[in-house]
Amino acid sequence: MNANFAERLAELPQYLSAHVVLSMCALLAGIVLSIPLGIQAARRPRLAAATLNAASVIQTIPGLALLALMVPLLGGRIGFLPAFIALMLYSVLPILRNTIVGLQGIEPQIREAARGIGLTDRQRLWQIELPLALPVIVAGLRTATVWVVGAATLATPVGATSLGNYIFAGLQTRNWLSVLFGCVFAAGLAIVLDQAIRLLEIATRDRRRGLAIGVGVFLAVLVAASIAPRFVPPGQAGTVAAGESPGAVQNIAGQTVTIGSKAFTEQYILGALMQRRLEEAGARVVRRDNLGSTIAFDALRSGEIDVYIDYTGTIWATVMNRSEPAGRYRMFTEMSAWLWVEHGILTLGRLGFENAYGFAVSREFSEAQGVDSLDDLSAIAGDLTVGGDPEVFARSEWTATRDVYGLGAARTRSMDNTFLYAAAHDGQVDVITAYTTDGRIAAFDLTVLDDPRGVLPPYDAVILVSPQAAQRPGLAAALGPLVGAIDDDAMREANRRVDLDGDTPAGAAAWLDERIAEQ
Repeated sequence: MNANFAERLAELPQYLSAHVVLSMCALLAGIVLSIPLGIQAARRPRLAAATLNAASVIQTIPGLALLALMVPLLGGRIGFLPAFIALMLYSVLPILRNTIVGLQGIEPQIREAARGIGLTDRQRLWQIELPLALPVIVAGLRTATVWVVGAATLATPVGATSLGNYIFAGLQTRNWLSVLFGCVFAAGLAIVLDQAIRLLEIATRDRRRGLAIGVGVFLAVLVAASIAPRFVPPGQAGTVAAGESPGAVQNIAGQTVTIGSKAFTEQYILGALMQRRLEEAGARVVRRDNLGSTIAFDALRSGEIDVYIDYTGTIWATVMNRSEPAGRYRMFTEMSAWLWVEHGILTLGRLGFENAYGFAVSREFSEAQGVDSLDDLSAIAGDLTVGGDPEVFARSEWTATRDVYGLGAARTRSMDNTFLYAAAHDGQVDVITAYTTDGRIAAFDLTVLDDPRGVLPPYDAVILVSPQAAQRPGLAAALGPLVGAIDDDAMREANRRVDLDGDTPAGAAAWLDERIAEQ
């Protein structure tokens, strides 16, 4: 069996089970909220208008934005809870609207007839109105099911495990089989749940008790099988690594350590590298991949993750809101002190390489336009299209570069990092924001432009430890040997192995670990 396929298949139980639980919990909560509210609103036109307007406003918020908003609203919490609340809110509109429409669409004569034979309000609701409105309500529930199952794939950036893990990781590492797995199984789950609801409607309408029991048992087994084993596979205790003290291993053995990482190849590799070191020391590791920059920092600050790798320039500009230029050592020193004093976050040290934001062009463009530095772009700014990842154009690095080098007339175009380098190579954009340790710079024959005015800050990779984890013995001892152990060339080669050779992040991490051991 193909190794890539086998690895994706091995991940399926964890991702699919988490996706089922998240989707089903959000749908059940949406039903519990929406149907009683819809029953009350159907009898009160003003309440109906107000509730539908509120639900419609929530529905207009893009799913990823709604999920991301839950993190700061919940005090930096990531994982299941923010995803559950966002998806529950997302499910409300179709169920609520169809409940109101279904009940309001019942002929007045039917209600009068029910009153005429002496039925109470409760009896009319349960024996006449809800059965008649059921097809419309179920149609709304089926719509909500498809929406929620689809939107749950977007829960990955807020730290909730789902089939979206396949999609986000696959896009960043150019693993199209992984993307296909996420899409196919998410669509399959939506179809299965949609048809289960349809069968329940048929069983209720035709009073087919056996069919209803069968579908109910199927759904119960599906949820039970998803809850039981697998949100996170158990970490495996390892042996004492060469050069490590038995005391350090004993201190961390048996502990659970949550590693965070952002949504690009280098972060997956470094997350896998830390996982290897911690599991060798006997820790059980939980991974929270594909986090945004601010979400990762907030999660570290609140203790939702224990450790992750960030970059000095990112903390300086995005978290500390410092825009003035600073040298490498001053930035590292001030950043470390600020993190400890303000948040109790420990900066364990620099890994030894810098992954800076840079601006790159194709070699053909560079030669044709005579462009070697950012200064050279100002004369042609009005004709430029600058491509960047969705985050960069909201960051101070871009605004400072734009203002200092006179690029205000350039058009900007956001796209996923997966497609940036090929877009520059193919001439679809003129300039891109590139990561300087990315192996695709050489692979796509791109030229990184000089920054003669020193606008772009240093981006030394650093290990950050949460306030809670900083107090736990053994973690620093397990990860300490990584400090100063990875140079630019090693990181660039590890990235190239994944992005261009099709290796997995875990495979690249193993290669990197061996290289460190040989030093």
